Amino acid sequence: MRYMKKWKIHRPDPKHVAEIKAAGDLSEICCRVLVSQGYIHVQQTADVLSCQQLSDPFLICDMQKAADLLNQAIEDQKKICIYGDYDCDGVMSTVILYSFLAEMGADVSWRIPERSEGYGLNTAVVQEMHDAGTELIVTVDNGISAIPEAKLIQELGMELIITDHHQPGEELPEALAIVDAHRMDNVSPFRLYCGAGIALLLVAAMNDGDLQMAMEQFGDLAAIATIADVVSLTGENRFLVSRGLEYLENTERAGFIALREVSGLSGRPLDAGCIAFGIAPRINAAGRMVSPKLAVELMLTEDPEIAKNLAERLNQINAERKETEAEIIRAIEQQIRQQPGLLHERVLLFVGKDWHAGVIGIVASRMQERYGKPCFVMSVQDGHGHCSARSFGRFHIFNALTACANLLEKFGGHPSAGGFSLKEENIPAFREALQAYAAENYEDMPFLEVHAACPLEPAIMTPESVNSLQQLAPFGADNPEPVFLAENVLVQDVCATTNGAHTKITIRFQNQNYKAMFFGRSPEQMGIVPGRCYHMLVRMKINEYQGRISVGLTVQDVRPAGLQQIKVLNAMQIYDKYCRGEHLPREYYQAMCPGKSELVMIYQEIKKRPVAREDLAPVVMQRNMNYCKLLIALDIFQELELITYDPVTDIAECMSVTQKADLEKSGILRKIREFAGMTD
Repeated sequence: MRYMKKWKIHRPDPKHVAEIKAAGDLSEICCRVLVSQGYIHVQQTADVLSCQQLSDPFLICDMQKAADLLNQAIEDQKKICIYGDYDCDGVMSTVILYSFLAEMGADVSWRIPERSEGYGLNTAVVQEMHDAGTELIVTVDNGISAIPEAKLIQELGMELIITDHHQPGEELPEALAIVDAHRMDNVSPFRLYCGAGIALLLVAAMNDGDLQMAMEQFGDLAAIATIADVVSLTGENRFLVSRGLEYLENTERAGFIALREVSGLSGRPLDAGCIAFGIAPRINAAGRMVSPKLAVELMLTEDPEIAKNLAERLNQINAERKETEAEIIRAIEQQIRQQPGLLHERVLLFVGKDWHAGVIGIVASRMQERYGKPCFVMSVQDGHGHCSARSFGRFHIFNALTACANLLEKFGGHPSAGGFSLKEENIPAFREALQAYAAENYEDMPFLEVHAACPLEPAIMTPESVNSLQQLAPFGADNPEPVFLAENVLVQDVCATTNGAHTKITIRFQNQNYKAMFFGRSPEQMGIVPGRCYHMLVRMKINEYQGRISVGLTVQDVRPAGLQQIKVLNAMQIYDKYCRGEHLPREYYQAMCPGKSELVMIYQEIKKRPVAREDLAPVVMQRNMNYCKLLIALDIFQELELITYDPVTDIAECMSVTQKADLEKSGILRKIREFAGMTD
């Protein structure tokens, strides 16, 4: 079942666009994008684009104290252990601080927990570090919530320095220094660093605030982490990533060179997308599937042969991660086919036996994107469920988990993501409590939104214009790569690429032909029919073939021309409520009840070819039928065994029938007529 996203099409005020263009050297298309993002004054755009340095690290609370303590610990030859996290940010943070301390002659080691141990410090690992003779623990990318562990560290006679970038709670751990720009008493002008950004600033602080030295040595690693951790690519992070990508182009770091090679990125210009989709997933795969230690060892080694072997291992692990994800998604699709009602809940919850805990968060993101609803994916092992959740818009994951806290063993998160565990026996009660929370707090669930900077026109579809968009790079969180609206696109040809995994489309748009790609979906899954018109949300790119340069398109979303968004979105919500058995006003049932002639018309359309519900929407709307009526009609046809409908592919197809169907035998139709007051 395809769930339609809410398109928000911006139409930048030409006056603001002209003012920004006149004030600098930005291209027309860049000015339109900036205005669409709300930057309507010249000074605003200057603030967005002009950051050329990191701010004084000593402005971050406890930074001076932490630097002094570490320098003294080096001099005193205390046994120091850097304690990181198993994701890309944690790996890079560990490598940055460990490498610098080792260069300074410190007696230093590093440790990263396995995913099975859980995030952050725990009492067992604290005891192990104590038994190994550790005198000073320095956390990177974690520690701000380690209150009981900090107390144990103190009781065991060890010292603790915390460096973190996560939000602190009301109580801070007991530590010699707590370096976190999100502390209430922090006065630094920028707070949105990732863990590796904080580690880099600490390195600078230990060397009298020398930011240039820190950037030259570790700006490449901090840039990778900043992109991978999806922190805001604005302000100082924009500068850090821009400069870090320059360092990466010329790096002598054996681990990165090898990883770039196996990722297929050698010889290609590096941008934030290369890191986000090529480098970071392979680093993260180590912690998800095997051990994060492999990634740390890769980034620390200076031996090209060892680096090559480790990079190839990470590449293999990443391939295994992809297949593991695919297996879980196939299992979820099977659940959906067996229980289509799962898709009509306010919040999606999928539960499976022994699903790999390291990838269920990615799967939750995939399912959320596909079905346009907050998604929880849970793996049950040894009598316990372990779950990752993803959300968007107004639906608040952490608040939802708090409302269900009496059923959970432990939980954590923030508005858009979270994780928790519970006893297997409590899963049915949790499902019920989660849906009850959503019903009580969200009469209508938020729609997943996609923003387009502006409609496309030939004047801004030139190679020069597309190249100029790099003035706004690097792209990432809070500075997404621009998406544009292409209206009334005539599809001329559709074909599969890469064993059917992707779709290549030839289109006619405003009297010109273009090649467009849709990644991650086969032609069958897309349901696009040559000869028909569609609206598309696209990103522009430069194609080069045999010396000829042209503008190509990457399709982000597509829908039939003539589809009325607000009516379809409202109908989808009403239909979901109907499927959940919720009460609807009588006039709703009257509006959604199809007549015989309407049922015949819809059936005749399906007889022409297998078709997606979304593609039928413009057809019925042209006849003044609402979308909800179409959905009810399809349910009636299924009930009478006139069609098959696959809720995964969203395809309806007529069955072979030997006799005329009697519509009056439909229990669905009788029930809706009853609710509508249309019975005799």
